[in-house]
Amino acid sequence: MTQLEKGGPSLPQERKIVTSIPGPRSQEIEARRKKAVAPGVASGMPAYVVAAGGGILKDADGNQIIDLGSGIAVTTVGNSNERVVSRAKEQLDAFTHTCFMVNPYESYIEVAEALNRLTPGDHEKRTVLLNSGAEAVENAVKIARVHTKRNAVVVFDHAYHGRTNLTMAMTSKAAPYKKGFGPFAGEIYRAPMSYPYRDDAAAGTKVSGEEAAARAITMIDKQIGADDVAAIVIEPIQGEGGFIVPADGFLAAIADYARDNGIVFVADEVQAGFARTGKMFASEHEDVVPDLVTTAKGLAGGLPLAGVTGRAEIMDSVGGGGLGGTYGGNPTAVAAALGAIDAYENDGLMERAVEIGETIVRRVEALQAKHPEIGHVRGRGAMQAIELVQRDSIDPNPGLAKAVADHAAANAVLVLVTGTFGNVLRFLPPLTISDELLNEAFDVLEEGFAQALA
Repeated sequence: MTQLEKGGPSLPQERKIVTSIPGPRSQEIEARRKKAVAPGVASGMPAYVVAAGGGILKDADGNQIIDLGSGIAVTTVGNSNERVVSRAKEQLDAFTHTCFMVNPYESYIEVAEALNRLTPGDHEKRTVLLNSGAEAVENAVKIARVHTKRNAVVVFDHAYHGRTNLTMAMTSKAAPYKKGFGPFAGEIYRAPMSYPYRDDAAAGTKVSGEEAAARAITMIDKQIGADDVAAIVIEPIQGEGGFIVPADGFLAAIADYARDNGIVFVADEVQAGFARTGKMFASEHEDVVPDLVTTAKGLAGGLPLAGVTGRAEIMDSVGGGGLGGTYGGNPTAVAAALGAIDAYENDGLMERAVEIGETIVRRVEALQAKHPEIGHVRGRGAMQAIELVQRDSIDPNPGLAKAVADHAAANAVLVLVTGTFGNVLRFLPPLTISDELLNEAFDVLEEGFAQALA
């Protein structure tokens, strides 16, 4: 754990169960919530947090919970990284807001320069800063449409891109993200994704990345026509879809097809970006250079900030006033981002992500040997998942995923359930978690499997 993570010295790095989880105080707060907060905003684990850092979340009852979620990959540098906290505090002392579109400030430009430097490719780039991942994806589509003078956007099965009207249309899973919220934006087309675990089982043999790409490309050519496609938008590792890592060669083949046909290739790195996978961006694992990259989540160490970064000739297509937003590139958020980027580059966090990933894979493969209901282990770096199935089949087993997650929560370990079929446990610990906490968390998960499958 980096010494710059304040949770280390200030918050004991130990799991502690003081009450049932959620405890009496959290239950009191939850009762207030039900009277004040719209029920559509759900929480997976209603243990109300009062402090966090390292690999620990401390709740209002004094329970200390091991964090395997990082606020859905947001607090990758830790919940209280000193580089982030000190820069944000310094900015708050100076001013809270001017609106970059009215009175600009240098820190916005510094973040743009950093993103231009860090994202894949050495071509000239530009960046626009926004508030959320969905907003970044939506702006990437806007930019691509202006640049190409085309309308169609291709996305993939199992994709998740956000909760705005356009990004809901781009998202694959209906409930809970889309159900009842239509009609959705038009000119969105869905192509088949490379899903090695299920593709190979269906085919009875290994389906290569190139073969999976050919399947998607055929659909694009026959159902849309390449000349009408403005953008192909893809998560290099799908997040909410179940941490699906496409077969080697798939991303590169899709990117080549886009380039050959004047289509803007957009990598949605909102969840996989910023050291999470052991590289700064997941696209780098296959040496893919996107035209546009969308970022958010881990960018600002817990503060709301997002970006679209891409080729200068594409980004420059939009005229003055066409991009932006009142809060986009908020000064406190960009100050925090400069601290987070400093940590990514100087605190060995990419190397730590690899170490965490190796520990997780070792533990879950040992579990898989005991429990064939763990059908598939997949991921990169500290972005790992297991897909749970019925014994002797690949039929999804969402009940087992819920049972294990519930056992973990009751025993002070936070783990997130995801996947199109609700049968995937995903592991996204902060990169500041200790080996001791990580292994203890998987001890609890092992107990959960044994109990659920007894």
